[in-house]
Amino acid sequence: MNLAVPSSDTTAPWHDPALSPEERADALIGVMTLPEKLAQLVGVWVGASDEGGDVAPHQHDMEAPPDLDTLLPNGLGQLTRPFGTAPVDPALGALSLARSQQRIAAANRFGIPALAHEECLAGFAAWGATAYPVPLSWGATFDPALIRRMAVAIGRDMRAVGVHQGLAPVLDVVRDGRWGRVEETIGEDPYLVGAVATAYVQGLESTGVVATLKHFAGYSASRAGRNLAPVGMGARERADVILPPFEMAVREGRPRSVMHAYTDTDGIPSAADEALLTGLLRDTWGFEGTVVADYFGVAFLKLLHGVAADWAEAAGLALASGVDVELPTVKTFGEPLLRAVGAGTVPEALVDRALRRVLVQKAQLGLLDPGWNPIPPALAGSRLDDPAALRGSVDLDTEENRRLAERIAEQAVVLVRNDGTLPLARPGRIALIGPNADTPTSVLGCYAFPVHVGSQHPEIPLGIELPTLKQELARAFPESRIRAVQGATVDGTDTGGFAAAVAAAKDSDVVVLALGDRAGLFGRGTSGEGCDAESLELPGVQQQLLDTLLDTGKPVVLVLLAGRPYALGRAGTEAAAVVQTFFPGEAGTRAIASVLSGRTNPSGRLPVSIPSRPAVQPTTYLAARLAGPSEVSSTDPSPAFAFGHGLGYTEFSWSGLQVEQHTAGTDGEIRLAFTLRNTGERAGTETVQLYLHDPVASVVQPVQRLIGFQRITLAPGEETRVRVVVPADLASFTGRSGERIVEPGEVELRLAASSADCRLTARVRLDGPTRTLDHTRRLHAEFVLD
Repeated sequence: MNLAVPSSDTTAPWHDPALSPEERADALIGVMTLPEKLAQLVGVWVGASDEGGDVAPHQHDMEAPPDLDTLLPNGLGQLTRPFGTAPVDPALGALSLARSQQRIAAANRFGIPALAHEECLAGFAAWGATAYPVPLSWGATFDPALIRRMAVAIGRDMRAVGVHQGLAPVLDVVRDGRWGRVEETIGEDPYLVGAVATAYVQGLESTGVVATLKHFAGYSASRAGRNLAPVGMGARERADVILPPFEMAVREGRPRSVMHAYTDTDGIPSAADEALLTGLLRDTWGFEGTVVADYFGVAFLKLLHGVAADWAEAAGLALASGVDVELPTVKTFGEPLLRAVGAGTVPEALVDRALRRVLVQKAQLGLLDPGWNPIPPALAGSRLDDPAALRGSVDLDTEENRRLAERIAEQAVVLVRNDGTLPLARPGRIALIGPNADTPTSVLGCYAFPVHVGSQHPEIPLGIELPTLKQELARAFPESRIRAVQGATVDGTDTGGFAAAVAAAKDSDVVVLALGDRAGLFGRGTSGEGCDAESLELPGVQQQLLDTLLDTGKPVVLVLLAGRPYALGRAGTEAAAVVQTFFPGEAGTRAIASVLSGRTNPSGRLPVSIPSRPAVQPTTYLAARLAGPSEVSSTDPSPAFAFGHGLGYTEFSWSGLQVEQHTAGTDGEIRLAFTLRNTGERAGTETVQLYLHDPVASVVQPVQRLIGFQRITLAPGEETRVRVVVPADLASFTGRSGERIVEPGEVELRLAASSADCRLTARVRLDGPTRTLDHTRRLHAEFVLD
């Protein structure tokens, strides 16, 4: 089968690779009609054919699917989720996409194909692709380099089948644990979020896939943790908490796309915020890529925000603010924008501005090259005229991928509490109880393909192996008798299964209680997009089941497979052990069993605080003094287990703090050193966390904030000298004038095992004038091990 695309004109300047992408884009813009220009600024939501035929427009509630025969002669900007809309064999999906790309390029007079994008939040969201742990687990690893490796693997798989852009990572900072999309975030600290997300961006971009930062900006700060609810934060919180991860990723990751947030901040929707999307992102930070709309986000300016009277006004607002591409499908940037430009209400120069960014990106991706071929690497050399023979020939869940997913899952397991029961010493009888004890999908978040799409196609196999906790415990403890009892469902109210659970517990040596969430979308789960919580009490009757089993007097090892942190009630002090995981992916149950058996020494750290009480929010550690417990409030938001907390099966001593100089200029740096020693009997990993406390500042500051971290693995009895260089820039904050400043005065540098467990403190002074910083400031402390 020949999928070659007849060139429109191989001598045309836009096909000349010797010219810069900008020159090629300008040449195209000069000869395009307005309908052709607008066609490059929209996507069409499609699903690939499982028979290898052309993609088909996706049916959805927001907009009737367009007629491709009418649309394609003008061209097409993007194809939305050809693999992520319905289950399709990867090889046949790649063939379907290639055939569709041939059709698209052949239909328009310039031979321009579409850019194909997919979700890749916890892996390539396609049938049969590896389901990695969710981003909250990435944060628990405190290991950016490991997450970079994962992103390389994801990007390699996407690129192999013809996908150009991935809609990840999420850089939202958790502000309220009740928000349904907590599972998609990396944690509650902006430095952790920025460091890990930047590594993901670097990995994905290194494969040639466009990374997309989202959701810019403030989505996670919605009131009461409600999805899409208004955001009421001030400019300083936005500047010091919400924006720094995006700034770091833009500077150090060099992503080629950003997606606006759905929310409004102080009445200004992000999709219509020119100061944010153009003034800050482009003019200040120097971002040069495309800004894409979150799905239907431009239409929401009219439908949900009420800042536009009609579709044309919504399109004009978004375009003027800096949105370049409307996703997921053509609506406001189509006929309404065409009429508005024709009538003179929207300047064509705004269309050309967005179009230039889109075409530059397509040129960079090779989509304008004269030798462009729609056949992706995965199908190179294959017989394309026999689709049946292709089925099963592309593997998106390789052994290498699975080993990487398991390593991430292992490093993300957080041992929250342990009275010495763990690791389990070959128990004779294990009572495995709980709604997540024998449920394959309990390890997956809402954007994992089997949950996000596969749940709508129950007749189709999952596409990947998802061993349950019951199966993995049986492998880890082959000599133990394991009795599994559900006890209750995730969110049901029936307590009829409690009696069987109690009987199993009494007839056991240890209880492993698997509780947590069921991922879903818009109320179909207890965690995920649109699955916000009224409180942080465990869903359904799970807390009652937990308390009932604690009352048996048997040792209870609580294992949580969840998308957010929950208050644990009595378990925080009475459970034999508490093991926290955040939707740890396809290898998650194996990782949990490995920790319970002692094969793996846990090293995860909490990326979010675990609350003491379910109804007191927020409990984030990143808060000012008056946000904590005080004599003037009857509520106490102190967490049960703080950000950064995590135990292992060995102990570490911290000693010998040395401060090279106790004074530095506001433009200088402080040098510290201390000795870390593994005093236990097995190898283990300590995560050194560096916090800054500013006791007196011109504006209210959080009690402390993370400014650096380093994972350090040591053999039994081994020690290392840890040297840390701390630039004064890391003491900066947004001052009264709205500028970022470093003030003279005393600060504390706290070397800690968690935000609540400071081991060594260096009190130092910054001297000199108050210094104003910009986006070129230093962002990291440097850790060196001797």
